[in-house]
Amino acid sequence: MNRGNALKPEGRVFYFLKTLCLLLLGLPLFLYSSCGKPGENDRRENVDTTKLSETGPAPLYDTTAGAIAYADSVLTLMTLEERVGQCLMPSIFAADDTASLRKLRHFIEDFHIGGVVLLRGNKKAVKNIVDLASVQVPPLFIAIDAEWGLGMRLDDGGLYPKNAFFGSEADESLMYDYGREVAGESREIGVNMILGPVVDITSSRYGIIGERSFGSDPVLVANLGVAYAKGLESGGVVSVAKHFPGHGSAVADSHRSVAAIRRDISGLDSIDLRPFREYINAGLSGVMAGHISSKALDPDGNPASVSMDMLTSLLREELGFKGLILTDAFDMGGARGFSAVDALKAGADLILCPDDIAKEYRLLLESVTSGALPLSLLNDRCRRILFFKSLFLK
Repeated sequence: MNRGNALKPEGRVFYFLKTLCLLLLGLPLFLYSSCGKPGENDRRENVDTTKLSETGPAPLYDTTAGAIAYADSVLTLMTLEERVGQCLMPSIFAADDTASLRKLRHFIEDFHIGGVVLLRGNKKAVKNIVDLASVQVPPLFIAIDAEWGLGMRLDDGGLYPKNAFFGSEADESLMYDYGREVAGESREIGVNMILGPVVDITSSRYGIIGERSFGSDPVLVANLGVAYAKGLESGGVVSVAKHFPGHGSAVADSHRSVAAIRRDISGLDSIDLRPFREYINAGLSGVMAGHISSKALDPDGNPASVSMDMLTSLLREELGFKGLILTDAFDMGGARGFSAVDALKAGADLILCPDDIAKEYRLLLESVTSGALPLSLLNDRCRRILFFKSLFLK
């Protein structure tokens, strides 16, 4: 049996259930032929990208000079309104009825959005949404939660086991191929960003993150999460590791309120931050900041999504991340009382799912115009967004 065939839609569930049964019986995973190993077929070359940010060490991922030139040239042609809009990614149901498509046109024409986050729907509708969005310059990020395949959001999408069921003997090569397969299915319908992998460390399948996590071993979580993300990106899809700095030990649900982490610096460094550090070292592209507070990291108790201590000082400068920083959905309870302005000032590039996009768009414009949000900061965020669009969307 060829692994590539095993990952086709008609064989996914059978193959993974078979693999899980073998693990439970204590037998080794069968090694099938691979469509590629992590690090192979790298399509980017090493160049200096210090123009992407004024602070922090040199980026650890590969880039192309063309992507930098594209970002700089497009930025110079954009109006202030268009630059502000690039930082906003509202949500929309994956439906192609008249009302849904009219809503998308409204987002594009009135707010110049940088992308959309797809909610429940089907693959046919996604294709129609993408057709409408494809004429935009610059193109849109089309993002979706697909932590266990597109079936997590799309009724007719591929569905895989949740992360917790892969087990301690899961094979990194298999996870890489899994990511490649999800990327292929995504690109077929125009999705170019996966809001995953989840790299939170959790000790129980029954907590807030639960089965969405690969488990309690930071090394295992890092290895499997990075392998999956490499598979996604080798297939031309942006990966987004979440939920920085780690949601696994938080008691509260950030959908309802800010979730607090109680670990000290030592615990955070050796447990929660390890997968993010490995993801960054692997040269991968996106990190999602959760609505998660940590007094050890931010004494003021701000959630990571709006914390300069966590996003700029820790993620950008100390960990050396030069990729895209996305917030978790801003319509969640954990973001209540904060704005897109707060997130951009803290270090975020993209604000996902604002509860009131018109309000956030207006506040951003007013803040830049008044000088409360420096134009240089907005340009930095926008340039980085355009850079990654050039790498993945052109």
